[in-house]
This record gives sequence, C-alpha cells and structure tokens, in this order.
Amino acid sequence: QVQLVDSGGGLVQAGGSLRLSCAASGRTFSSFTMGWFRQAPGKEREFVATSSWYGGPTYYADSVKGRFTISRDNAKNTVYLQMNGLKPEDTAVYYCAARGSYSISNIPASYDYWGQGTQVTVSS
Repeated sequence: QVQLVDSGGGLVQAGGSLRLSCAASGRTFSSFTMGWFRQAPGKEREFVATSSWYGGPTYYADSVKGRFTISRDNAKNTVYLQMNGLKPEDTAVYYCAARGSYSISNIPASYDYWGQGTQVTVSS
C-alpha cells in the first residue's frame, strides 16, 4: 500500500510559477513510476507528466512541455512538479499518482494509487 499527499497548489497570476509536492509513504517509493494528472471542472482527468522509477525517462503532455518539470527525490519519498509560465488554462485540481511498474504511462487507469489533489488556479 502507498499513501500519497499532494501539496503546493494555490492562486497565481498568468506567467507565474508554482511547485507541487507529493509525499509518499508505505511501500518502497523508488520502485514506483510516478505521474501527475489534472482535472478541470467539467472535464476528464488528463495526463500532465510522468517519471520512471529510477528517475530516468520522463514524458510530458504537449500542453505543458517546456513549461513543467517533473522530478523526484527517492531519499525523501517525494515527487515534484515545477510549473513555470502558468496559463489560465492550467487551472485544475492536480493529482499525483503511483503505479507499481517500471514503465511510464499517460493513462490514468494504469495507476494504482492517488493523492487527494491540490487546487491550482491561474488568473489572467
């Protein structure tokens, strides 16, 4: 079992930055692939970024590529999402997720554990 706690959301003006954190506890964190997803009101949950378990390959949604960076600190059991150049369309609840596989994935259903979510609101 893995427990995930998201934090770091807030209200920011367009062009600003935020860093989200996801603290994990339970099973060996370094063996999991981690991902970030987001869900805006009235929309389906969508993929944002993912990082393989050993901190190797990463993969981003086209909408955030070049602006967002996923990173992880296995010693602290924490994964981060640095968000720069925020836009109003980035407004959503952001969730971190973990899957017990070495391969990265952009499919929400392939993830086994989820954080509670943290609200990000970008004003224009």
